[in-house]
Amino acid sequence: MKFNSIKNHINAGGYDAAFKKLYGNDCELDIVRQRYASAVDGFSEHYSALISDDTEVFLFSVPGRSEICGNHTDHNHGKVIAASISLDIIAVAAKNANGEIRVKSEGFPEDTVSLSNVADVNEAEFFKASAIIRGVCDGFRKNGFSDGGFYAYTTSSVLKGSGLSSSAAFEDMIGNILNHFYNEGKIDYVEISKISQYAENVHFGKPCGLMDQVACAAGGFVAIDFNDPKNPVVEKPEFDLSSHGYSLCIVNTGGNHADLNEDYASIPAEMKKVAKYFGKEFLREVDKKDIFANISKLRTECGDRAVMRAIHFKNENERVAFATAALKSDDITEFLRHIKASGLSSATLLQNTYTVKNVEEQGISLALAVAGEVLDSKPGTVYRVHGGGFAGTIQAFVPNEYVDEFNSAMKNVFGDDCAYVLKVRLIGACMLDKLC
Repeated sequence: MKFNSIKNHINAGGYDAAFKKLYGNDCELDIVRQRYASAVDGFSEHYSALISDDTEVFLFSVPGRSEICGNHTDHNHGKVIAASISLDIIAVAAKNANGEIRVKSEGFPEDTVSLSNVADVNEAEFFKASAIIRGVCDGFRKNGFSDGGFYAYTTSSVLKGSGLSSSAAFEDMIGNILNHFYNEGKIDYVEISKISQYAENVHFGKPCGLMDQVACAAGGFVAIDFNDPKNPVVEKPEFDLSSHGYSLCIVNTGGNHADLNEDYASIPAEMKKVAKYFGKEFLREVDKKDIFANISKLRTECGDRAVMRAIHFKNENERVAFATAALKSDDITEFLRHIKASGLSSATLLQNTYTVKNVEEQGISLALAVAGEVLDSKPGTVYRVHGGGFAGTIQAFVPNEYVDEFNSAMKNVFGDDCAYVLKVRLIGACMLDKLC
């Protein structure tokens, strides 16, 4: 769509078919149109002087993600289930021939990256968005793909600190734009995800797994087996949560995320400590029956919490397989049974609902208690800790007729802005022009 007509095209309903595919047939089209039109205004404000009225401008979207099952297992080569969600980062973008990428994200300074030196890793650039852009371009080249310049304006509804992977969505967005602008959209979501992970690990300076990037890029539910982390086995069960009359609710309890590094680091460290007892590096290599056969010695060598976390890992891997099978057979009752068991295991064995450094603050535990008061009498509901835990969010699968009551109870405790009612989005990273 030409720059001088794209906003009118949006407002006239020209992208409505794409919007319905992304956000559901019941989405509020006026609000969606306004959001995208405002993004065009943001693009125009920053880049109209650098392009002509006839420049082709395109719309892009990458969803956030929610972790569903496999809590804290990927770092020990485990299995996970995650899902794309209806909150997303969107971009308005146009190619340029200037040998640079310029990205203005709403609320942040513009990032400019020259394509002449993308292979250079600069530690002074660690934890900056420009490092992600540079790293994705470097990853494209290292994998034999093409890259090139573009201007982009982005805005995101995937709030930072919400546990919904705003950073992974941004990484995938850079790859998404390069894929469609310079590779005819032929690079699959797993390759885009691996490149995003490379950018975060090497150029951004943050070690991370691959789950977030894959879940954001894929669309729908995705099951990932990290037995070989460099070549994960990825499945996409065809399952539509909305068709079963459910919403995915996320509640942000507020919580102080400061100084939780030790809590997070203790989980893989303790799991690996148990693995080391058996001469292995990762728990995936240890048989569960051997853990129970040696449990007395393991308590002495590794500590009770480490043993419980090891049991969680082994059981969680089995649950992911069962839950994936339930998704494939469209059996929501069986699926939710395993998600409920996963949440209970995370709370009691993994123990990631609060930090022992600050036992007075237990927002997640309190949210789970309130959720139980509201939902335990309602059939077909499940609630659990979400993501990494210790502070942050809970997740609930709630039949639509109970959503308002659930949200009202949560807002009464944690404030008006705490609750997100989401859909599992079936389309991952995309160019909207190809969905119309």
